[in-house]
Amino acid sequence: MAARVQRGVDLIFEVPRWSERWVLKDGVTMPESLDHQRTTKLLLDILLAWVLRTGRNATAGGNIALRWDEEHPAIGVDPDVYLVEPALADGTRSLRTWEPGQRAPLLAIEVVSRDTARKDYIDGPAKYAASGTGELWVFDPERRGFGSIGGPWALQVWRRSAAGAFRREYAGDGPAYSTALGAWAVVTDGGTRLRIADDEDGERRWPTAEEIAEVARTRADAAEAEVAELRAILAAMQATRDV
Repeated sequence: MAARVQRGVDLIFEVPRWSERWVLKDGVTMPESLDHQRTTKLLLDILLAWVLRTGRNATAGGNIALRWDEEHPAIGVDPDVYLVEPALADGTRSLRTWEPGQRAPLLAIEVVSRDTARKDYIDGPAKYAASGTGELWVFDPERRGFGSIGGPWALQVWRRSAAGAFRREYAGDGPAYSTALGAWAVVTDGGTRLRIADDEDGERRWPTAEEIAEVARTRADAAEAEVAELRAILAAMQATRDV
């Protein structure tokens, strides 16, 4: 089918390396709604299962302090979900890109809520551009965001070019292709959830570990039922011979 692409969204802008608005206050977390938690947990569970399934040397997580300016170490951003490659060392509590072995995320995902709409639409792309993050998804299930660059949109995808520019490649209702994952970001469940799939239509979705286990249980139950049926047939045949 034809690619569903939102036209007129190509946007590149220069950002400072730091701003006073970007200071992270240690120990202060923004309260999240239950639906926001469920949305971010689903995405994180999908990425965790993908890392395990593929054996990638990567770390998937959420709400880590990402910092990129050694001269201003309080400047940063806390991605709702992130994917870092290579994997972070056990016990890493913050990602400082100037330290050996630590890199900016390959992918960061922000889920817009009532209290974060301005941050995610305006400050978010600028901060991730400055941080060196490779790709950013901004998912706005309730269409709360709006900024100088327009909106609201269900999904935005920002991507770093080979030359280092941070460009908004997509803004619309989805799906959108991710070069970071080699897969599609697909809006599902009436616009309330974001999934990852191998195909644009979202038929071959990446499963969570729980979904994989459920499929295994279903197959095991089906196999057990088939064995029981075969045993019943054999028993009936044996009973016929004995008559």
